[in-house]
Amino acid sequence: MLASLAVVLGVSLTFSLTSIGVVGAANAPSYFYLDLGGSASVGFQPTPSDPRGEPTPHGYANDVVAYEAARGIRLHLRELGCPGETTTTMLHGGGNCYNSDDSQLKEALSYLFSHYGQAGIVTLDVGFNNVRPCLANQVVDEVCVESALAEIQQELPIIVSDLQGAAGPQVSFVGLDHYDPYLGFEIAGGASAAFATQTTDVIDRLNAVLEEVYANAGVPVAQVDAGFQGQDLSGARLQGVGEVPENVWNACELTWVCQPAPYGPNFHPNDAGYAIMASAIESALRPPW
Repeated sequence: MLASLAVVLGVSLTFSLTSIGVVGAANAPSYFYLDLGGSASVGFQPTPSDPRGEPTPHGYANDVVAYEAARGIRLHLRELGCPGETTTTMLHGGGNCYNSDDSQLKEALSYLFSHYGQAGIVTLDVGFNNVRPCLANQVVDEVCVESALAEIQQELPIIVSDLQGAAGPQVSFVGLDHYDPYLGFEIAGGASAAFATQTTDVIDRLNAVLEEVYANAGVPVAQVDAGFQGQDLSGARLQGVGEVPENVWNACELTWVCQPAPYGPNFHPNDAGYAIMASAIESALRPPW
């Protein structure tokens, strides 16, 4: 818990500096930032105007832009992420944002082709929505999980290869693994707690697949699950609940999953959670500047 708080406070402090004008001059080096993925890639979280959640300017991509600005690097952010995006919809369209004649990948390739020869970064955050339906109603559907992981293993390498093929030689990629939001269900006890424990294996397997695909493509991975301390079972005290494992504490403190209605339960990170994700990206990034 102390380590998580230190990272959150450190990243938040860095970002707060940008809000009071500690940013690079107008002539600072400038690069593009193409941000791809599902809802988390566009900073999705509950808001007073939409308690169910909506894209916000407080996601990890915005934090990365602010962090680099504080170092004197200007990033021009282009977000193409779509809530609910899977590897299948990213490849073939459909879903919530792109019709069958278009896709997030097609838009991303067009963007990269138009910026060929320029330096920039690409973050890719996809895969969780493939397995999410397999965990509906607090039941792990193992057949569904196996099918979803096989789908990712088949489709994600195509996505990464196509993106790398369209990108110029001065473009750096970062893939993201995923935290386990279901850990927050443990505080309800009973069957919910048993389900929360079962999901750790699913998320571990998801992350193993993601890391293998990215490693095979030479793409570094932002260790988001490690930032959320997903494997830490040491004790921590959660306000209003009592002693819980550290990974449960982080799921509750860094996402909206433990919040009461109307804002919760919601799997998306809060501002502190997005800051953790941004820190993981910065740690993995091999910048072209």
